[in-house]
Amino acid sequence: MRLLLLCVGKAKAGAERELAARYLDRAAATGRPLGFARLELRELDESRARDADARKTAEGKAALAAAAGEIVAFDERGSLLGSRAFAHWLGARRDCGAAAATFLIGGADGLSDEARGAAGLVLSFGPMTFPHQIARILAAEQIYRAMTILSGHPYHRD
Repeated sequence: MRLLLLCVGKAKAGAERELAARYLDRAAATGRPLGFARLELRELDESRARDADARKTAEGKAALAAAAGEIVAFDERGSLLGSRAFAHWLGARRDCGAAAATFLIGGADGLSDEARGAAGLVLSFGPMTFPHQIARILAAEQIYRAMTILSGHPYHRD
């Protein structure tokens, strides 16, 4: 199963970019024997439209064009899902023969209604606001954690 972490905006060089890359690499190594292809990170350009709604619409169209398989959108209005439940969701998609899943992080203005509506699952990291760099790290870490749970690695919450 191919996994894509699709982010609107470019990560700047530094500790946040390095930490996200570390979790992407860990997810690839842990997921390979479980039937998951490398977790690919793809960055989309932010829209230069003057209006926030126009930016969200343009970014949403670009994201949907780049997405593959089922879309999981990260949005503050999404559902809260624990790590174990997320791992089971991902494992169930793999076991059902899904070819791909895209994890979508929107731009500074958030996701368009169209992009959010196209998602089969909309998740929230909680009610707090996080910079996009941190959201990227959180998404990559939770995908990696799902891989460790699916591999049977001891989980500290058990």
